[in-house]
Amino acid sequence: MASVKITFIGHASFRFESEKSTTYFDAWFDDNPTAKMKLSQVRKADIVIASHGHRDHIGDSYALCKKTRAKFVGNYELCAVAEQVHGLKMGSRSLSMNPGGTVKVKDASITMVQGHHSQSLSDHVIGADLPPGLLFHPDSAVNGFCIAYDNGITIYDTADTCLFSDMQLIGQMYGPQIMVMPVGGQYTMGVREAARAASLVRPDVVIPCHYGPVMGQPADIKELKRAVKFLSPNTEVVEMKVGQTLTYTASSCRVK
Repeated sequence: MASVKITFIGHASFRFESEKSTTYFDAWFDDNPTAKMKLSQVRKADIVIASHGHRDHIGDSYALCKKTRAKFVGNYELCAVAEQVHGLKMGSRSLSMNPGGTVKVKDASITMVQGHHSQSLSDHVIGADLPPGLLFHPDSAVNGFCIAYDNGITIYDTADTCLFSDMQLIGQMYGPQIMVMPVGGQYTMGVREAARAASLVRPDVVIPCHYGPVMGQPADIKELKRAVKFLSPNTEVVEMKVGQTLTYTASSCRVK
C-alpha cells in the first residue's frame, strides 16, 4: 500500500521517504540546537530541497549533497551558489526553479510555490565573510514546495511564510494530504494564521514546525488543534517530537 514516512529532524528540518526516494527538506543538523541527528550520521539521500538561504534552512544542504551525491533543488540563485561555490553543477547536481516550476527526481515531482518571508543568504554558504556595513546577500525568494510522489501522495511544505489566500489555490491544484507549516508567530505565521491556512488547504494531516522555547518561539499546539478541528474538522494536527517518524498510509497516520 502506498505510504510516505516523515521524520522530524528539528526546528524546520525533515526527512521525507517514499518507497523509491529519500528527501531532506531544509536540512540543518550540526548547529541546530533542536536536532539530535548530525550530518555525519546521514547515510543516504536522493534529493535535498532548500526553501531559502537563511542559516536555519539552507543549513547543511550543500554539504549533504556532496556527502551523499543527492541532487540539490532550490531557486536559481541558491543553485548558482551550489555550482560556483560548492561544485554542484547546474542542471545535473543542482536543479533550479522559480515559483510555478516543477522538476522530477526519481519518483518525486517537486513543484515550487510562493511563500512570503524575508530574503537573505547565509554567509556560511558563500565562502566569504560579509563586507563591512553589508548585512545580507539576497537569495532571490522564499518558497514553499509541493512534493507529489508517483504513489499518489503529496506533501506541501509551506516553508517560512505568513498566511496568504492563494494557499487555497495550492490546495486545489496539488491536493496535498500532508501539510507542514511554521507556527512560531514571530518570524512566521502563528497558531491563529496556521489554523486558517489548514482550512484553506484541507489536508488530512498538519505537522507544525518552526516553534518552541529553544528557538524563542513558543506556540500553543493545543490551541492549534482546537482551532483546526473547528475550521477543518477532517484535518488532524500531529505534534511531532524530534526524532519521531510519522507514517502516512491511505489517509491515516501513526507515530512511533
